Amino acid sequence: MANSWDHVVGTEEYKKTLNRSRKIAETTGSSLNPDEERVRKVLGLMTMNYTVTGDYFCPCKQSHPLDTEKDVLCPCPEIKQEIDAAGMCFCKLFFQIDR
Repeated sequence: MANSWDHVVGTEEYKKTLNRSRKIAETTGSSLNPDEERVRKVLGLMTMNYTVTGDYFCPCKQSHPLDTEKDVLCPCPEIKQEIDAAGMCFCKLFFQIDR
């Protein structure tokens, strides 16, 4: 069974979302999850949100249906605290870099 995000993986918008996420990882001192399937899922859903709204709403913290007035954009304001506390963000997209 195909995933709802499969159709966006590999598109230009998906690549833009991936590059954006890599830059976020760099600026937050983190890395993307080494589980490529998890990355595809989160970024695929985020790309779908972007395509519909023009903003990168966090797919893991969004309401259903998406509420653009209340839902959180990625990176969420808590990203550093989540990574510091759990070694990863809530979505398991950004991981703490072992030092």
